[in-house]
Amino acid sequence: MTEGVLDDPLVVIEHLVVTRQRDAILDDVSLNIRRHHLHGLVGPNGAGKSTLLSAVLGLIPFAGRIVLNWHGSAAIGYVPQTFAVDPTLPVTVEDFLALTRQRRPICLGLTRSARETVHRLLERVALPDVARRPLSVLSGGELRRVLLAHALDPEPELLLLDEPTTGLDEGSAAWLEETLNTIRHSGRTTIVMVSHNLEQMRRVADRVTVLDRGVVADGPPDAVLIAPQVIDLLPSRPARTGVR
Repeated sequence: MTEGVLDDPLVVIEHLVVTRQRDAILDDVSLNIRRHHLHGLVGPNGAGKSTLLSAVLGLIPFAGRIVLNWHGSAAIGYVPQTFAVDPTLPVTVEDFLALTRQRRPICLGLTRSARETVHRLLERVALPDVARRPLSVLSGGELRRVLLAHALDPEPELLLLDEPTTGLDEGSAAWLEETLNTIRHSGRTTIVMVSHNLEQMRRVADRVTVLDRGVVADGPPDAVLIAPQVIDLLPSRPARTGVR
C-alpha cells in the first residue's frame, strides 16, 4: 500500500447534523478518521458521541455527508455501550458467535468449521472456556469480550467501540488496551472509540476529537486534552471499576 493511500482518511464526515424532536444532537460536525489509527471520541454526557457512531453505521437519519473510503465490500465491527440479553433465550456463547458462520440453523448444531472459528475467536479475547455457557450468565466483562470477538469476525476495516472499558476492573481494562494496541498495529483495522477515560485516551489514541454537539477540539491527545476549553468541559475523574 502506498504512502498516499495511507494518508487518505478512511472516514470523512462533513457538516453532520442529527436532530431529535427538533433538537440538534450533533450540529455541523466535520472530522476525518485516518486509516489504521485509533481515533478517540470524548465529551460530556449528551454530547453526541454514540449518536455519531450510529450515523456512521447508517442506523439513524442525518444531514451532511459521511464517506467511507474503501472499494467494494468491507466489514465494520461494532461493540455497543449496552447489550441486553434475554435470560429466557437459550443461546450459548458459541451459538451467538456462529450465527453468521453457517447456513443451517444453529439449533441443529454447529458445523466443524463454525466451531473451530468460534474457539479461535474466544482464544483471541482470552475466554477459551466459555463457549458452552449461556450468553445470559456472563459477567459484564465477559460479555464485553464476547461482543469484541463478534465484532472482529470477519476482520473489520473499521471497528467502532462505544465505551468498551466502562465498568471493567483494572486487569480487564489493561487487557483491552493491550488488545486494541495489537489490532491497531496490525495495519488492517481502523478503530474509533468513545470513552470518558481521558488517561486511557492519552495512552491509546493517535488522535482525539472532543464533542459537545459540535467539535470543540481535534488533534493529538497530548495537545487536545490539556486545552483550557477541554479541561473546563471534561474535568478529570477516575474511571469506575469493579466488573470482571
